[in-house]
Amino acid sequence: MTSKQRAHLRALASNLDTIFQIGKGGISEEMRRQIENALEARELIKLRVLDNAEYSPREAAEEIADAISAEVVTVIGTKFVLYRPSSKEKNRKIDLSAIR
Repeated sequence: MTSKQRAHLRALASNLDTIFQIGKGGISEEMRRQIENALEARELIKLRVLDNAEYSPREAAEEIADAISAEVVTVIGTKFVLYRPSSKEKNRKIDLSAIR
């Protein structure tokens, strides 16, 4: 992913609501499945790490991204954004091919 593509995704994510919170329970297999389903439907999601979590936001972002083959777009404070294009061509909402 190029820096321009990442900047475009950051701009899109600025208006997104946080849809997942990672707390003291950590990152369970069920949470990974829910995040995968959300990425399949939305392609771009924002998550938050609570103060009582055992992960830093960067650690959580990288662990989840590695587990579900997603890209970490940005980590700012306690929030981070993940991107993964939909596996079904007809469901794709974000086109990064035009941005170089």
